[in-house]
Amino acid sequence: MKIAGVQMDVKIGEVSQNLDSMISRLKETRKEGADLTIFPECALTGYCFDSLDEARQFAEPTSGPSVQTMIAACADLGGIAVFGMLEPAGDAGVFNAAVMVNGEGVLGTYRKVHLPFLGVDQFSTFGDRPFDVIDTGDLKVGLNICYDSAFPESSRELTLLGADLIALPTNWPPGAEHVAEHAINTRAMENGIYYAAVNRVGHERGYDFIGKSRICGVAGETLAVADHANETILYAEIDPAAARKKRVERIPGKHSIDRMADRRPEFYQNLITPHQLPKPGRE
Repeated sequence: MKIAGVQMDVKIGEVSQNLDSMISRLKETRKEGADLTIFPECALTGYCFDSLDEARQFAEPTSGPSVQTMIAACADLGGIAVFGMLEPAGDAGVFNAAVMVNGEGVLGTYRKVHLPFLGVDQFSTFGDRPFDVIDTGDLKVGLNICYDSAFPESSRELTLLGADLIALPTNWPPGAEHVAEHAINTRAMENGIYYAAVNRVGHERGYDFIGKSRICGVAGETLAVADHANETILYAEIDPAAARKKRVERIPGKHSIDRMADRRPEFYQNLITPHQLPKPGRE
């Protein structure tokens, strides 16, 4: 199976223009034989909104016109697309969301669980649904968004649910270089899964997004990587069966590991104990 990650610039508030750009890239990835194409976080809307009122103008339900347009594009071109958008939340809020579609409709959605104090996430509503895995028939995909990658529990939960691949639409700003360069490989290695982190580039309201998109293999190896500044498309061949074989025999009969079977969850209680910590900038 071939997957693609589209590292692209995004224009804030220019939904129609961003959608056209995404469909143009989808045409290209499909010509190159990609079965799954992943776009950045908030690829549809932009990210650095100054207020909830401003962001809310560009939020759409996942049954809305932009998603329907992407479904129609997939129906015409084939393949599956994952992209970031803003979704209306209760009481006039917004979710930072990702949606996965093919030519038949919406396969699954995700609302960002971990929110930093940055851009639209300052005003977003915390994701309110459990992590879930989307089964396409050939590939089981878990969705996370950007800051979620800094919390290893997110990837582990999706792995335990059966994910072969985690797709991470992201908007990494300056300061996230080490996440891009090290954490993605680690998330892949520690879970024995494929991991595709797809960032944006370009300048938006004081931020120069850092690119550095990458696709990693089940041993934590880098399969494809982008630079820090340019629009580009990454491609990688993946084998879902490799992600499902968790036991690694390094020396037959003498050295093997299985990072799922070898877990000791009875010692991990602090991981599921709520801790009341201050949230700077949030009430």
